Amino acid sequence: MTDAADTALAAQYEAFPYPQRDPREEARRLVVGSPSHLREVDHWVFGARRPAAVPLHALVAGGGSGDATVMLAQQMAWAGRAGRVTWLDRSAAARKVAGARVAARGLDNVAFAEGSILDLPTSGLGPFDYIDCCGVLHHLPDPLAGLRALVAVLAPGGGIGLMVYAPHGRTGVYMLQDALRLVAPADEPPATRVDIAKRLWKQAPETAWLRRNPWITDHLKGGDAGIYDLLLNPRDVAFSVPALTALVDAAGLEIRCLVEPFRYDPDCFLTDPRLRERTARLDAVQRAALAEAAAGNMGIHIAYCVRRGEAVAPDWSDPAAVPVLRELDSQKFAAGIPGDGILRVAADGLVVPVALPRLAAAIIARVDGRRSVGDIGDALAANGVSREAFARDFAALARALERVNRLLLAAV
Repeated sequence: MTDAADTALAAQYEAFPYPQRDPREEARRLVVGSPSHLREVDHWVFGARRPAAVPLHALVAGGGSGDATVMLAQQMAWAGRAGRVTWLDRSAAARKVAGARVAARGLDNVAFAEGSILDLPTSGLGPFDYIDCCGVLHHLPDPLAGLRALVAVLAPGGGIGLMVYAPHGRTGVYMLQDALRLVAPADEPPATRVDIAKRLWKQAPETAWLRRNPWITDHLKGGDAGIYDLLLNPRDVAFSVPALTALVDAAGLEIRCLVEPFRYDPDCFLTDPRLRERTARLDAVQRAALAEAAAGNMGIHIAYCVRRGEAVAPDWSDPAAVPVLRELDSQKFAAGIPGDGILRVAADGLVVPVALPRLAAAIIARVDGRRSVGDIGDALAANGVSREAFARDFAALARALERVNRLLLAAV
């Protein structure tokens, strides 16, 4: 399933593997994000019910220069998790970069396969317990066909992490794309088009909407590959929450979580009682659509999906459950909780107050990824905290920090 835009897209990623990465930087940092952070996968996809000892076989469909592949494979290696991450992409140039990054880290749990995700059903690859498809569907001639191809190789009980563009937060992008089609036509060499894009951006007046959009930075920080992908891409389709929900539903899936959940709750920033009376009448998709449209700052949507009817929620009431913080040091986090107990969480310019319970600091300080909920309760009981107070405050803390994707349950 190809057309002129698809052919141009393939050529683009050969000329400019995306995102632009230098394998030498692997010695200094691990690029971490969503989807496909191992702790998120364990929590949002498997509900922390899938034992850590069971091998995890993952596919990164549209692996590009390797961000998701390297992140997930490295996290699995650090955690001693068995399994394998398979990188799949059409770009030989991107494979070279991703392979060098994997080699720089000495990872032996990565496999490489070149090809299109549309050919997955007959590829002989899979099945996979988890599939990452980040920044791919919105470039396909038929996004639904691409998603259905992924579902075809998804193992029973598995899940998919998606990232697609969102319309409102990309304000200004499509205007510049329109302008560049006129002065940097697609039949010109990629290097020439990038040069013209740089020149146009330098000369774009302050009235250009992209200059007023602080949340889109690929053209500023992403090198030539970022400029090409953002402003010269031959096909770039954005999905609102309702459109993404419809796409997922048509593929036989359901959204388990939009990351981060609090961003899709309009009550996070709409405090007027009259407004909340009206938001209460909306269903989950409508509420998320309202938050998206009113906030205006979402440039992408990240969704963890499972087959319809297979969603499994984490059990925060289980005393054997093991809480874990995502990319936070428990001691520093606990010590940094403001005196008023209100955590201010920022997301692309939107600052949302998150009220934490009285025992928040004492609980968080004991979250180390090994101690269970019961262990933490026992430790606080030894310090004179009643079981009732702990149960009440832990439940409140879990509700508050799960919504901001900070406190999750680990696979054990």
